[in-house]
Amino acid sequence: MSKAFTRESDQEQDDDLPVIAPASNGKNYITRTGYDRLRSELFTLIDEERPKMVEIVHWAASNGDRSENGDYLYGKKRLREIDRRIRFLTQRLEIAEVVDASVHHGGDQVFFGSTVTYADEAGLETTVTILGVDEVESARGEISWVSPVARALTKARVGEVVRLVVPGGVQELEVLAVDYPAPGLAR
Repeated sequence: MSKAFTRESDQEQDDDLPVIAPASNGKNYITRTGYDRLRSELFTLIDEERPKMVEIVHWAASNGDRSENGDYLYGKKRLREIDRRIRFLTQRLEIAEVVDASVHHGGDQVFFGSTVTYADEAGLETTVTILGVDEVESARGEISWVSPVARALTKARVGEVVRLVVPGGVQELEVLAVDYPAPGLAR
């Protein structure tokens, strides 16, 4: 059997990969900023990266033997990656529910979009921002709304102590501060 046929079947298997379902009851909460970032990435892939890669693959294919043509093979692989990401982003944006966290501005209760400062039993203070699954960057102190810490903190008020179940047992966290973006300011 030719390599061409095995590569096609590999591609079909890649294309049939399921999209990651949103956690918790089919909800895919996201902030306006996160939604806009994903939408921008989608349009960049569609309008810029994919056309460039199609042009490269077309050029490489015109050079003759495709079986040992590195530009062609890499281009086809990259094109599949781009198409897979386009499908993923499209599906995630279709089910996204944009939440305006600024409606809670000035409140002291923890909800989606809040920045929360809490202290653990050792007195170590941590500040996290509770955001959507598709927009979290842990290096910036952001956590997903479906994470155990976010679930423990949600609906707690400043001064309350919540219980967080961890592999080593139960840990208590005290909510020290809750902040939301001001109305009109996107997060």
